[in-house]
Amino acid sequence: MRAPPLLLLLAACAAAPTPPGWEPAADAPWCPYKVLPEGPEAGGGRLCFRSPARGFRCQAPGCAAHASAGRSLRASVLRNRSVLVQWRLAPAEARRVRAFALNCSWRGAYTRFPCERVLLGASCRDYLLPDVHDGVRYRLCLQPLPLPLRAEPAAAAAAPEPAGPAECVEFAAEPAGMREIVVAMTAVGGSICVMLVVICLLVAYITENLMHPAFGRPGLRRQP
Repeated sequence: MRAPPLLLLLAACAAAPTPPGWEPAADAPWCPYKVLPEGPEAGGGRLCFRSPARGFRCQAPGCAAHASAGRSLRASVLRNRSVLVQWRLAPAEARRVRAFALNCSWRGAYTRFPCERVLLGASCRDYLLPDVHDGVRYRLCLQPLPLPLRAEPAAAAAAPEPAGPAECVEFAAEPAGMREIVVAMTAVGGSICVMLVVICLLVAYITENLMHPAFGRPGLRRQP
């Protein structure tokens, strides 16, 4: 049986090991990925390529970082409601990875609902979720898929190599409308305080100089 073109491409990407950092190797300029449709079927979708986000730094207040329990997966939530997912592997583990499976879900009132399911190549170390909903609790889980065993087909089918453990991270995007309201209220409150200070100074000046004229001062008396 002939292997699908996507699996051949993902296996070729696994040949170059990735250093133990958040960024891919220098000889991996592209990340092949495939967004799978919703439902139990694994087929469908379209093969795409994206350039990795090199040199990215999550800095407040424009970005909020969330890490998984194992600290190998993190999600950087940006103010434009996009999320950059990044992960890292040790060189020995990276050489055994065929691809990555990224599963997304969000919490509703009573249950969780699935969102994107993405299959990424072994050279990928990040993925961008372009748009997330405000105030919704998301959960992203990344699972490495190992390379197939180099053995007879019967032996490989009898004892398949188990997949690596999945790392999960949860986050919630801050509502943009509430953030803008807080910023606007802060600006208006500061302007009101400045206006009150100016009014108080003006009232004090009027009270001191106009309401109490300097009668009876020796220098102002008219000489006979």
